[in-house]
Amino acid sequence: MPKMKTHKGTKKRFRVTKNGKVMRMKQGRSHLRRNKRRTADLRHSVPSESKPLLKMVKQIVSDPTE
Repeated sequence: MPKMKTHKGTKKRFRVTKNGKVMRMKQGRSHLRRNKRRTADLRHSVPSESKPLLKMVKQIVSDPTE
């Protein structure tokens, strides 16, 4: 059976910390930013909390061959 490839789009959007948390960036940074007052809040990554998403991202992103 061939090795499972890393999903590159998911790898760019999420990262897994040493403790196993899945971090993501907040939405809405790239489009129509002149009307958004709280752009500083969008700069920091936040932990994802959806359990199915956590399992899927950890499986896809943590590729031992890279």
